[in-house]
Amino acid sequence: MSKRRVVITGLGMISPVGNTVETGWDAILKGQSGITRITRFDPSLFAAQIAGEVKGFNVEDYISAKEARRMDVFIHYGMAAGIQAVRDSGLEITDANRERIGVNIGSGIGGLPMIEDTHSTYVEIGGPRKISPFFIPGTIINMTSGNLSILYGLKGPNLSVVTACTTGLHAIGLSARTIAYGDADVMVCGGSEATVCPLAVGGFSSAKALSTRNDDPAAASRPWDMGRDGFVLGEGAGVLVLEEYEHAKARGARIYAELAGFGMSGDAYHMTAPDTDGPKRSMQNAMRDAGVNPDQIHYVNAHGTSTPLGDKNETEAIKLAFGDAAKKLVVNSTKSMTGHLLGGAGGLESVLTALAVYHQVSPPTINLVDQDPACDLDYCANTARPMRIDYALKNNFGFGGTNGSLVFKRV
Repeated sequence: MSKRRVVITGLGMISPVGNTVETGWDAILKGQSGITRITRFDPSLFAAQIAGEVKGFNVEDYISAKEARRMDVFIHYGMAAGIQAVRDSGLEITDANRERIGVNIGSGIGGLPMIEDTHSTYVEIGGPRKISPFFIPGTIINMTSGNLSILYGLKGPNLSVVTACTTGLHAIGLSARTIAYGDADVMVCGGSEATVCPLAVGGFSSAKALSTRNDDPAAASRPWDMGRDGFVLGEGAGVLVLEEYEHAKARGARIYAELAGFGMSGDAYHMTAPDTDGPKRSMQNAMRDAGVNPDQIHYVNAHGTSTPLGDKNETEAIKLAFGDAAKKLVVNSTKSMTGHLLGGAGGLESVLTALAVYHQVSPPTINLVDQDPACDLDYCANTARPMRIDYALKNNFGFGGTNGSLVFKRV
């Protein structure tokens, strides 16, 4: 059975660098960091006191205050990005097509802030009678997809992915396959996360995963730099509208890029530590699925978390997957500006990769001032670079040894 082509026709984002695609993309190209001292709670007792917080977001621009009170913040972000993406696509949803339009928006952790708040209410105020009847549907991961499908009356596949920091990418890749093999004509897909809260910051701090460059937040996320000391927690959402090519062409839709390939793999190595073999095979699988050779890829939007081990590991995996072609790549980490959105990372970064292909420019990797000799590729240091991008590859990797890669094609 021949696969149907899948293209990207809508984009939406809520992020530390902007709450629309236009403002966020502009900030990314200018190399502006969205990382600041944490304001959501007093972080002074925590080793890490900085994060990429979403700023100036008003959920009532998208849904009613009554609805919003029944949802955790990660659903707010996912709904907002999803609404933006649907609007951007120009897709008209009717009784004739709604059964062919689905949703797959995941989250790595889900409603942790609401879980924290509900537990505090239970313990400190009123016991079980004070637990909201909306607590469960307000915190479980598939409810971004559920609420968005209800909002628009979308009756196609309705699901969510949960694969740690690979969540958003897996949701997009699996949505592309849903279209390619005929189960839907359109999928609204991506990832969201809202974990700038004491339990998440405390948990990652205890694991010594986070940067403690608290005196200089904007410089804390510095992939491939000798001074990197851990990732910076971020929050937000990125959502794409994927569409079967002929369906998009027939309605005259703007096409940002084609989603040409998707690859996955497992490390079977360690609960949290990275391995080179799994990421290498994920990239190879994505290129094989796209029918391209390594020397046809021009740009890589890397996982690039700014951890001492992870950045070196991804560099080695890229060299293993691309061979001699690795030295010709332009590799970039937009996490240098946004921080790490965990389950939302693949969604947001796929939006940015689609824009890189559409506008033919690599975003910069900021804060790269003393490049690690063990990380010896071209990381587009500090300044955006106009360039030819016929094909781009996007990576995300997650705890548990779960890996995903996408190949984007210029249309």
